[in-house]
Amino acid sequence: MPAHSSHEEPQQRRGNWRNLFQSKTGVVGLVLLLIIILLSLAAPYIAPHDASKANIAQKLLPPAWIEGGTWEYVLGTDGLGRDIWSRILYGSQVSLIVGFSAVIISGLIGIVLGLLAGYYGSWIDAIIMRVTDAFVAIPTILFMMLFMFVLGEGVGTLIFVIGITGWVSYTRLVRSEVLSVRERDYVRAARVSGAKTRRIIGIHILPNISSSIIVIATINVGRVIISEAALSFLGLGIQPPAVSWGGMLSDGRQYLATSWWVATLPGLAITITVLAIIFVGDWLRDWLDPKLK
Repeated sequence: MPAHSSHEEPQQRRGNWRNLFQSKTGVVGLVLLLIIILLSLAAPYIAPHDASKANIAQKLLPPAWIEGGTWEYVLGTDGLGRDIWSRILYGSQVSLIVGFSAVIISGLIGIVLGLLAGYYGSWIDAIIMRVTDAFVAIPTILFMMLFMFVLGEGVGTLIFVIGITGWVSYTRLVRSEVLSVRERDYVRAARVSGAKTRRIIGIHILPNISSSIIVIATINVGRVIISEAALSFLGLGIQPPAVSWGGMLSDGRQYLATSWWVATLPGLAITITVLAIIFVGDWLRDWLDPKLK
């Protein structure tokens, strides 16, 4: 029997990977996301111009395929003559750094609180869930704006602010999963055998809810990127000379009627990135959630 099981396990893994790659939207999302990450990492080497250097003589040039455009500025220039393609490349760095870093912070906070609330219950659960309800009652963007006013500007502050305001969804999810898992036979058996709480949570509970955490974390990266863009658009996020897609949107809104590319192209970059992340999140959900198989 053991030999038979060990023979079947690699076959099962190969079957799982084949099923994973059958999702067309998932594959498209993964490819797009990898391209965006690679472009972000390569920005210092492939950006044709200094993303922050103004050149008034070349301001508001259209993209190269439109009359009046030039291939030197393939996506055109903004109101200060800065190359839009170079700014999109460098803006992707900020969006991805903020997106992944803030998700790690909010995920750690939410997972710990969800584990405590779900496993211990009683007054611990009551306190954590009342705090969670209080956070839900406050508009997230208002909460983030308040923190930015108090703590000041910068990438580090932005990551911290978005991170500490995004833990609620993790807490609710983890709590509900733990409430279900903790009543299963193998958890009860571990508890009866005298296993420590830390071991029960780390070995018997957390691995069995990890798929749900991975899915929600992936999707929340897109939410964080939109939050960063919104704060930068309002002038509370990334400040010049640093480049962000939200800041580019804010700079380009006054040119929408005459030079649409200044705001539209960074907006399109945000849309493509968030869609790619959503596709990957849905893909992971379909693969990892046993109820959907």
